[in-house]
Amino acid sequence: MSKKKEEQAKKQAIQTQISRIRLPRGNQTFGIVEQRVGGSRMKVRCLDGKNRLCRIPGRLKRTLWVREGDVILVEPWEFGGDEKGDIVYKYSKSQTFFLRKKGYLKKLEEFEEF
Repeated sequence: MSKKKEEQAKKQAIQTQISRIRLPRGNQTFGIVEQRVGGSRMKVRCLDGKNRLCRIPGRLKRTLWVREGDVILVEPWEFGGDEKGDIVYKYSKSQTFFLRKKGYLKKLEEFEEF
């Protein structure tokens, strides 16, 4: 029985972690990293249909490690926001699965077909 209790505790921990997923606010949007360019910059395909050159801000440079194919949260710049933006948050695999399941990333799946 102790194994069952441990498994249930793990499931509950995962559920509590997933229930606190950060969602876009204001002009923020979801995106997927297409290519790393260098210098903490990368090309990102956003769900609003635009390709942006995004950077990792200085306060997150050492804590946020992003690879190609990661789902991220992008905040477009106020000036030149159609072409550039900042990476605010990176979603883990379980969070990405949850977002797909809830339907937040349906547009992303349409983009991946092409």
